[in-house]
Amino acid sequence: MIPRELFRKIRHVEVRTRGLVDDVFGGEYHSAFKGRGIEFAEVRPYQVGDDVRTIDWNVSARTGEPHVKLFEEEREQTLLLVVDVSGSEDFGSGEGAKRDLAAEVCAVLGFSALRNSDKVGLVLFTDRVERFVPPRKGRRHVLRLLRDLFAHEAEHRGTSLDDALDHVLRVQRRRAIVILVSDFLVPDDADLARRLRVVAQKHDVVAVRLVDPREEALPAVGLLRVVDAETGRPALVDTSSARVRRAFADRAAARAARAEATLRQARVDHVTLRTDEDYVEPLSAFFRRRVRGMR
Repeated sequence: MIPRELFRKIRHVEVRTRGLVDDVFGGEYHSAFKGRGIEFAEVRPYQVGDDVRTIDWNVSARTGEPHVKLFEEEREQTLLLVVDVSGSEDFGSGEGAKRDLAAEVCAVLGFSALRNSDKVGLVLFTDRVERFVPPRKGRRHVLRLLRDLFAHEAEHRGTSLDDALDHVLRVQRRRAIVILVSDFLVPDDADLARRLRVVAQKHDVVAVRLVDPREEALPAVGLLRVVDAETGRPALVDTSSARVRRAFADRAAARAARAEATLRQARVDHVTLRTDEDYVEPLSAFFRRRVRGMR
């Protein structure tokens, strides 16, 4: 049985996000990902003007005349939501935590995929993969994924993308839309861009980076006792010091720049969403940019 409070939360998110899908995101999702997945349709004789890169050399050699492969857009695609549930995702300085924002964005994408007759799957990870729900269709399935997003209690607190990316490559053989949702508060890893690029060569990968304003700047409130959400290490911070606040902001800016650079190097499309702002416009603008880029 789903606890009543959790049921109400899921129902509220469903109503809000399905309304957004109907009014805003449904068509944008289809346009942003249309044509990214193609499958083989048939072989026919070469005609003047055909792209020589589509020549099927095996068939051409067997028949004695050139033939080309024809492809068509996959009518049914797969959306795989790969979501960070490490300790830092539970942080939020306003009405909701980053994990709440992640769940609502995943709901929008899941119901958009449902409207597009796509399958939807889920990977929850910390410093290892904690849960995998294979892709399926249907409203009940999307609601089940929402329940897992809200209710899953992580066994570990740290963050590592390694196992999550390896798991995607292992379980998802056919090309899929892979949405990687994380705050990307990961240790320095020079090899991360390469691993992301390997996944992006096989799948259509989009990164959603989550940010809370208190991770960017400290308020001047005197001595503040803080605890690292992933290591449990405590610290006493003198926020009345302008030097301390400036150093904190500089480190946050460097961390954000490193994440952006990694995603660019991996050639992964990405969008940044904030817990203190409505995600609708930035996500919609991201979809529009992708459509323009495809054109």
